[in-house]
Amino acid sequence: MEPIRIRGQDVAVDIRTELEQFNWVRPKWSSDKLIAASPFRYDKTPSFFVNFTGQYAGCWGDSGAYDAEWASGNFTKLLSFLRNETYEETEEYLLGEYGINDSQTNVITLRPVRLQVQRSRQSLSASILANYTEDYAYLKSRGISEEVQRQMGVLYDRESRAAVIPWCSPKKTLESVKYRTVYGKTFWYHRGGRPIRELVYGIDQAEATTVICEAEIDAMSWLQAGYSAVAVGGANFNAQKRDLLLRSKISELIICCDNDKAGGKLRREIEAAMKGHVRVRQAYVRADGHNDGFFVKDANEALVKYGVSSLREAVEEAKISDQLYVNLRTFGRGR
Repeated sequence: MEPIRIRGQDVAVDIRTELEQFNWVRPKWSSDKLIAASPFRYDKTPSFFVNFTGQYAGCWGDSGAYDAEWASGNFTKLLSFLRNETYEETEEYLLGEYGINDSQTNVITLRPVRLQVQRSRQSLSASILANYTEDYAYLKSRGISEEVQRQMGVLYDRESRAAVIPWCSPKKTLESVKYRTVYGKTFWYHRGGRPIRELVYGIDQAEATTVICEAEIDAMSWLQAGYSAVAVGGANFNAQKRDLLLRSKISELIICCDNDKAGGKLRREIEAAMKGHVRVRQAYVRADGHNDGFFVKDANEALVKYGVSSLREAVEEAKISDQLYVNLRTFGRGR
């Protein structure tokens, strides 16, 4: 493991192991570097690299970057993109996972636990969205109809050329806004919003039977196929997201995460957290006409390539989790 700088401290991080959790296009792994197609844009050539060792461990470069902001950077920035979370949330993850490295004693120590008083957060003002226009062309090109985009409040930021995706609370208050460029894969969140780790996308519209996935566009793909859907916003699940799901009207949860290592880990985490509370089923989206385990990356890829039928087939074939299901909301009430 190599030390990288996080919040002014050296933290020894297993860079390669972290990167191996995600799908890469045309990857070439070596002892000191990963070379692959860029994760930030639609790229099929190995024009991106990440260093594993040395003075520049964790640093990366993209020779075909669309703008200087995403031409190079440190490991935390890259991992926050891959994990689909804010830079600060990724810092917290790495500090919690790897602790702090004392280079003089070669001892790794854990950060001290700090008990914090939970402060109430104010929701974002809905007036933020008044700055944007209705332009649904980008997500239409990815199979999401104007009707579904309107349902989820999607707008367009002409200045930054980005789709504007609101995240709401169960009470429909605006809590965060994600901006997703239409010319690449880069994104960012509105400053001052609630951290994504405390939210579930689409929870305000969840129904009794709901599909849970990773990204907002995947959730909208399931809506396009006629299913209620929510998204965790990345490849991580926690007690806050669990509690939001438990307080919703969901009684059956269909888990359909990305078909990669990170998605597999997320599947297990969601099932472990939700078992015994709701009925859990596991769904896998296959390429159209394939029943031999040939999976696509995610729901939106299936929608674009094979249409809504591939998503509907995944739900029809979803298998019930091998667990005892007791609805704890009604258990003991004489029902």
